[in-house]
Amino acid sequence: MNDAAKHRPLVFSGMQPTNTLHLGNYLGALKNWIKLQATMPCIYCVVDMHAITTWQDPAEVSRATREVTAAYIAAGVDPERAILFNQSQVSAHAELAWVFNCVARIGWLNRMTQFKDKAGKDREKASVGLWVYPNLMAADILAYRATHVPVGEDQKQHLELSRDIAQKFNLDFSAPDFFPLPEPVIMGPGTRVMSLRDGTKKMSKSDESDYSRINLTDDADAIAQKIRKARTDPNPMPGSKDELKGRPEAENLINIYAGLAEHTPDMVIAEYAGAQFSVFKNALADLSVAKLTPIADEMRKLLADPAEIDAILKAGAARAMAIANPVMAEVRRLVGFVG
Repeated sequence: MNDAAKHRPLVFSGMQPTNTLHLGNYLGALKNWIKLQATMPCIYCVVDMHAITTWQDPAEVSRATREVTAAYIAAGVDPERAILFNQSQVSAHAELAWVFNCVARIGWLNRMTQFKDKAGKDREKASVGLWVYPNLMAADILAYRATHVPVGEDQKQHLELSRDIAQKFNLDFSAPDFFPLPEPVIMGPGTRVMSLRDGTKKMSKSDESDYSRINLTDDADAIAQKIRKARTDPNPMPGSKDELKGRPEAENLINIYAGLAEHTPDMVIAEYAGAQFSVFKNALADLSVAKLTPIADEMRKLLADPAEIDAILKAGAARAMAIANPVMAEVRRLVGFVG
């Protein structure tokens, strides 16, 4: 029996409110979240504390927090079924992160590749928050003793660190199995969505070109135009996966079609084998508009009533605290804090 199996199954995941969510966030994460909420208790968080590891305009943090919440709900996250809230409303995240700052080792954090990537050459000017970000991520998960975490490739190392921190806490404070060792959730072949301008780079919220991504707020005309302008090569549609070698842009568009249509890439290749790319792009534009504009429309409706979004987040935070507070009370006792 793995360690997670000894604890009540619970999923935790979250996204940062920095810039607008895009097609990659939807196909790579949100679609899986929606499936998971039908099978397990789920906690979905807008991780606003993570967002400020690099300086953000405070007004933008507030706006983006509501927009990401609207995107979750519009995509299909049900705030009645799943717990939906923003991280900063639940103090357990910050409190447990401090305890984990004292459990995690400097050497562990120095091995985190994402810090090296984000801090760049001038590491001395990076915030301490950016460096200890993985400890806060561990606290996000373990404040609820979550057992399962849907993660992309770029977060797998952080989840491994969360497991190391949980194990060391349990050992240091003679509390076997107090924290589970959270398991990654693998939802079958994931849709890794790449830039529409460069098939070798991941679709990113921070890319300077808006034509590199489809935002979840884009209207039908913008979606169709971005698909039709997406970079491809002069060759026709491939007849097999082997013919995709060295064609990253073609592979990306086929994967996007497969993700939106709930097909395998092989099914898409079989359907369009030998067709001109313009024919395929028109079909992909129509499919993308059909699947994504209802999300954008629903987001606009939700964002027209920010007070209702705030009420949903507040109600979710109360439900989250009901789980995290008893965990934190026991953490304080184990660590030796009085009161």
